[in-house]
Amino acid sequence: MGSYGLATHIWNNNLKSILLLAGFPILLLLLNYGLNVGFVGLMRDDLTPGEGLSLAFQYMQQSWPFAFIGAAIWFLIAWVSYQSLINLSTGARGVTRDEEPELYNLLENLCISRGITTPRLSIIDSPAMNAFASGLSDRNYSITLTRGLVDALDHDEIEAVMGHELTHIRNRDVRLLMVAVIFVGIFSFIGELVFRNMFGTGVRVGGHSSSRKGDSRGGGVLILVAIALIALAYLLAMVIRFSLSQKREYLADAGSVELTKKPDAMISALQKISGHSTIDAPDEVRQMMIENSARFAGVFATHPPVEKRIAALETYAAGRAPSPAHSQVASGPWD
Repeated sequence: MGSYGLATHIWNNNLKSILLLAGFPILLLLLNYGLNVGFVGLMRDDLTPGEGLSLAFQYMQQSWPFAFIGAAIWFLIAWVSYQSLINLSTGARGVTRDEEPELYNLLENLCISRGITTPRLSIIDSPAMNAFASGLSDRNYSITLTRGLVDALDHDEIEAVMGHELTHIRNRDVRLLMVAVIFVGIFSFIGELVFRNMFGTGVRVGGHSSSRKGDSRGGGVLILVAIALIALAYLLAMVIRFSLSQKREYLADAGSVELTKKPDAMISALQKISGHSTIDAPDEVRQMMIENSARFAGVFATHPPVEKRIAALETYAAGRAPSPAHSQVASGPWD
């Protein structure tokens, strides 16, 4: 069940992800149109809804190049500074070989066995148990572990977690997820800004005076349409982001088994992590972690349930879940 052996599945998964990411320009146009509708609704209360929508479309034809230029600037800034932002939001810090020799030896041995460039290693001083990979190329890939995970898991289990994260790097999951997060950031930033300003300043629907009787509600209707369009663009962007993760976690679990040849270690690591993985970090970063139990509005899950991941390892990797006593967190590190 090795992830590297499932080349067709990985290729199909990446193709679907690329197609999903290709929808972002369409969503950006939808967002741009929604903003123009809102602008017309606020500035021109003398128009009927139909006239306002038509005028907003004309404005969009003029403004869309600037929207794409702004998105490109946003993307370039995020591309350059993403790791600093992740470290700032999670408290992660890079560690040297002198500080964590055992971790570095584990990581290097796994990379040497597959001819993978060794990523940098970082630690988050948190009692939670979690891990994630980040980066956009071989020169700046990084694997981050929490102190709680390092202290609670034994040698084989930490090796399995590292194998999971290395598989995300090898399968190009990390780069695709980070590109998706950067683009979704555009929609979430603008959406929150618009709604906060609208409701924070008390904008009233249909509250403007008008020189044309019967048309005074045109501006209010346009504002409602704008809110709906912006919300739709944001929600669709979130759906795209969430849809990129679930199958990748199964493949990364499988890749860890192929790297380490220890399916039981991957299973016991997931058992220990489950229920102890919550970490104070932005949703975008938690999506990249080995376990994320958070849900968006109780509907979308970025990761499949741990129970299903363990069942897959038992079925396809000949793994066997350890007894409940063995899976207790209190075993201590490097047993």
